[in-house]
Amino acid sequence: MSSTASEHDPHGVPAPPGGHPLRRSSGESASRPAPVHLPVVDETSAGGIVVRLVDGGYQAAVIARRNRAGRLEWCLPKGHLEGPETPEEAAIREVAEETGITGEVLSPLGTIDFWFTGEDRRVHKVVHHFLLVALGGVLTTEGDPDREAEDVAWVSIDELDDRLAYPNERRLAAAARAVLATRS
Repeated sequence: MSSTASEHDPHGVPAPPGGHPLRRSSGESASRPAPVHLPVVDETSAGGIVVRLVDGGYQAAVIARRNRAGRLEWCLPKGHLEGPETPEEAAIREVAEETGITGEVLSPLGTIDFWFTGEDRRVHKVVHHFLLVALGGVLTTEGDPDREAEDVAWVSIDELDDRLAYPNERRLAAAARAVLATRS
């Protein structure tokens, strides 16, 4: 049986079904692999900034966790909604689990919407953030069931921009400062 030139590469190797993954039409880079079509998964999380008033100034509880590259980064407590939880209920639970501080929602702060790719899927993640006032508790990571939070600290709300690793979370801190300014 004879084959056409399009079924073989220049070295005589038969093409896999769908063609050679590195062969492109004119104008495309041959070094870029063929796009992989991964399933898309939607994830919803919630968390926030829990604050306490100390000597006339607000402090916020932040956590340190490892990013995908293994670096320790300071961020806001957050996690997945469980069962029929509302985002507000999940935020209260996640803040308590990851910081040890029980809180009450004062105000929504905003939503962060982003995409990332795992080994076997693309994830569309939406994280709802709230401003919470601390009602009680002791600052600790001992209640974190996933053991993702490695450290926790109270930080002046005015110093959050210097501490938080992610620009989107720094924008939420600015929103929290604006809400708290109206309460003073």
